[in-house]
Amino acid sequence: MAVDRWGMTIPFFGQTPVESRELVTELPALGYTDAWSAEVGGTDGFVPLALAAEWAPSLRLGTAIVPVYTRGPALLAMSAATLADLAPGRFVLGIGASSPVIVGNWNAGEFDKPYARVRDTLRFLRPALAGEKVTESYETFAVKGFRLEKAPATPPKIVLAALRPGMLRLAAREADGAITNWLSPGDVRKVRGELGPETELIARLFVVVTEDAAKAREIGRRLLAAYLTVPVYAAFHEWLGRGELLRPMQEAWAAGDRKAALKAIPDEVVDDLVVHGDAATCRARVREYVAAGLDTPVLAPLPGGDLPLADTVRALAPGA
Repeated sequence: MAVDRWGMTIPFFGQTPVESRELVTELPALGYTDAWSAEVGGTDGFVPLALAAEWAPSLRLGTAIVPVYTRGPALLAMSAATLADLAPGRFVLGIGASSPVIVGNWNAGEFDKPYARVRDTLRFLRPALAGEKVTESYETFAVKGFRLEKAPATPPKIVLAALRPGMLRLAAREADGAITNWLSPGDVRKVRGELGPETELIARLFVVVTEDAAKAREIGRRLLAAYLTVPVYAAFHEWLGRGELLRPMQEAWAAGDRKAALKAIPDEVVDDLVVHGDAATCRARVREYVAAGLDTPVLAPLPGGDLPLADTVRALAPGA
């Protein structure tokens, strides 16, 4: 089955952006079409893409995602415009609400009205990135008299992190796509049902290349416990139908018993949400997501598998 897009997460786990240079440069020859950054507690979302714009000038580059709360609206527009100039027609700005921990605990922001803040930021960015002067009062902020000194010749597409129907529908109405993660191929169909058939759907897929299923599940459980206890992800999986399966894990986590929380995640949940097996099995699983309606898989190889990182990236390439 041919796949139009096949993405990779950069920088690679355990590497700085500079340490990732050789492998990023190799990605197009391996068949990768996209490189997407993330922004949690390591590198920021823009610098790795700025470097990749020079190292691999054929890749489409995207942020998945940068939060709408941790930069002011104008600064977000300036950062996006800079990347759009470095990679004309190849940069996609992915924005989202993030989480109370990242916004409040780490960045001294107020995580309030996330749907409205994402919507308002999108509605500000459209005219700002087109070079218009913006004076507008939105529900969650106001901007007075901002204009980019130099608007990009090709404004970037804007895609939204979307985990439930309201945000998915907003992405379909007003954005150029939706980004999600921690879902199974079957879940893609439910997400696609809310998003509609025409809007691009992007998902980061966490991958462990190993034939040792127990080892893969141990690696996967650690990440799943960290993510699926976050309220937005807990609500996402409640909507997807995993609420009862995940409740024991969430209750143990809330009680402070991390070991019990990890043990409480059923194997079937890990197998649904983490791609694992030998490289051929993993590539076939990624294609199941695409067959279910995913446009752009963005692979995130996790450390701890059977191969060194560079070999893992090469083995997961679409034509391997």
